[in-house]
Amino acid sequence: MTGVARMDLHEAVRRRVLIVEGCGGAARAGLLTWLAHHHGFTVERPPRELPALDPARPYRELLRRGGRLALDSGFVGELVYGPLRRGHSRVTWIEAFDFAEAVAERGGAFLHLTAPPPALAGRPGGRDATAAAAETEAVAAAYERAFATLAQHAPVLTVRPGAAKSLASAVSWNSAHGLTQGRRIPR
Repeated sequence: MTGVARMDLHEAVRRRVLIVEGCGGAARAGLLTWLAHHHGFTVERPPRELPALDPARPYRELLRRGGRLALDSGFVGELVYGPLRRGHSRVTWIEAFDFAEAVAERGGAFLHLTAPPPALAGRPGGRDATAAAAETEAVAAAYERAFATLAQHAPVLTVRPGAAKSLASAVSWNSAHGLTQGRRIPR
């Protein structure tokens, strides 16, 4: 059984595959660009709309590619936001476990990028501040539960931005450097 590890980015860049996930506002785009430019990862994003009959298919197809891969994923995000916003996830836990095992077989790990709840709650959104804070707490707790469950099938590495010195340079990159929906970031 694999556990959830608290770590810095040095452990993550040793992996062949990284499935990068985290709450909105957790600076994923900057981290992915940093992984591409400084560590040779090919960054991919699956399509926004998941296939209805096999939502894990685009993720499995991306894992079949060779080389180092950093996937800007929404797979765990679907397990988190689906139940909170629609009452159910389009991804089943069986599909999630199969995907996690495929990630582990390819020498990969899930990279849970967190942000402190005040940073997430402080995002603009026009909603009532109390409702936004409650949703932020629910989302953070749901990500923790989801990753604790997935850690039984694949390594899960958690990076807290305030604790990772390397992340400061990672988040200085932004989408203007080539991170776009459905396209690779050139190295």
